[in-house]
Amino acid sequence: MKHHEVEILDAKTREKLCFLDKVEPHATIADIKNMFTKSHPQWYPARQSLRLDPKGRSLKDEDILQNLPVGTTATLYFRDLGAQISWVTVFLTEYAGPLVIYLLFYFRVPFIYGPKYDFITSRHSVVHLACICHSFHYIKRLLETLFVHRFSHGTMPFRNIFKNCMYYWGFAAWMAYYINHPLYTPPTYGENQVKLAVIIFLFCQLGNFSIHIALRNLRPAGSKTRKIPFPTRNPFTWLFLLVSCPNYTYEVGSWIGFAIMTQCLPVALFTLVGFIQMTIWAKGKHRSYLKEFRDYPPLRSPIVPFIL
Repeated sequence: MKHHEVEILDAKTREKLCFLDKVEPHATIADIKNMFTKSHPQWYPARQSLRLDPKGRSLKDEDILQNLPVGTTATLYFRDLGAQISWVTVFLTEYAGPLVIYLLFYFRVPFIYGPKYDFITSRHSVVHLACICHSFHYIKRLLETLFVHRFSHGTMPFRNIFKNCMYYWGFAAWMAYYINHPLYTPPTYGENQVKLAVIIFLFCQLGNFSIHIALRNLRPAGSKTRKIPFPTRNPFTWLFLLVSCPNYTYEVGSWIGFAIMTQCLPVALFTLVGFIQMTIWAKGKHRSYLKEFRDYPPLRSPIVPFIL
């Protein structure tokens, strides 16, 4: 069995960073990253992007050396992705923040609304219901992060956590300030509006959870296998018949329900911004499905059936 030689150059300067001798043909890119780390420990595998062309796409960790268009001497180009942080840590930080921040406004801790309102609860039942729903949503997200989600990518750039937290934490504070404000007024149509909103919210929360379970079951633990998601016996998953990313559809539906319940402008704006971002993600995933699977169901839309 012939061994390969692998030289790793800096993608920007073309400086030779490492030369690996006697690399087995069936070695993966992940194996090569681990070898590279031994000579350059400051660049742990998650920071590394290895590619065949300096401006090309990053090779996947599971790519096998002998299957790449290279000879017995392979040249790979390295880019530093920067400090990385695990997706689990990112999600836990993103979701724990809104949970705590909202409760600070709900309990009216000092220095928010003025001394005479410190620790005084609202007299409106919808305010208490909104707190329960908001807390339920983020507790659900935290538990899903720990026990349900399986991530195809283990890490993300550390710098992104600040941007993500500003979005989630900032909107949580803005919404909570108005919903728990001493001058807050209940929805225009009273209990009927609130009851309808709670039904929408809970229905979509159950739907979102059902989709996450279905997606989890598609990918065995420790695997990066990708399959076409299809409806299961759970009726909430039947939305897969019409859209590629029903988890986003249900997520937007939950916030629409919360906006109807609270009749609060910041909630409506958060819902709109979230819908725009999730539409971008859904379109990207939809294109990826179409490109990867020739037999992908043609009836599906990215996020809104027949429309978007």
